[in-house]
Amino acid sequence: MADKKRPLRILLADDHVTVRRGLKLLIDGELDMDVIGEASDGTEAVQKARELSPDVVVMDISMPGMNGLAATRALKKIQPGAVIVTLTRHGDHAYLQELLRAGVSGYVLKRSAPTELLHAIRATAAGGQYLDTTLTARVTAGIAGKDGWAKTPATALTEREAAVLRLIASGYSNKEIAAQLSLSVKTVEAHKANAMRKLDLTGRIDIVKYAILQGWLENV
Repeated sequence: MADKKRPLRILLADDHVTVRRGLKLLIDGELDMDVIGEASDGTEAVQKARELSPDVVVMDISMPGMNGLAATRALKKIQPGAVIVTLTRHGDHAYLQELLRAGVSGYVLKRSAPTELLHAIRATAAGGQYLDTTLTARVTAGIAGKDGWAKTPATALTEREAAVLRLIASGYSNKEIAAQLSLSVKTVEAHKANAMRKLDLTGRIDIVKYAILQGWLENV
């Protein structure tokens, strides 16, 4: 998690110079953020992320050579704690699922207002997860009423189970959740397993979907 006493250190990865310049102007215009490096493809993004250890990597998907998805997977393998925000023109559900599976903490559409990216950077740097507001509405509409668990209210869970799921959806590890809730890691794992069984969830992506439906990610 980023040190709140200094500006957030941001690495930009996009193959279009004009886009990077615009993003740099936007981000450097914020008192709590600084762009510390730029990359024009996935390979360079992974290399610079290793060298600079930024608080947040803002990553495009469509780049020459190693694309953003492959770069995300490579970087998360080397640095599991890396915080990555996908900034892309792709808004379909398949891309969102793949990037969540790869470990991104934020997903923002290029056509959205600039404030979406700034919100995403701050939320993910603080340990949370952020989905573009227009995308969140679409995902919710797309899954509500289709899956049985999507209709299951949070009241089906105990207070601890709901708290554990909420923190998982926000990007925290079992160890971090245990520390926040003053529980053992084994107890956290038990609450997670019980909650997933009650809701018939099969993995992290389902947990995030459920969190979206419950409105848990709106204020992280």
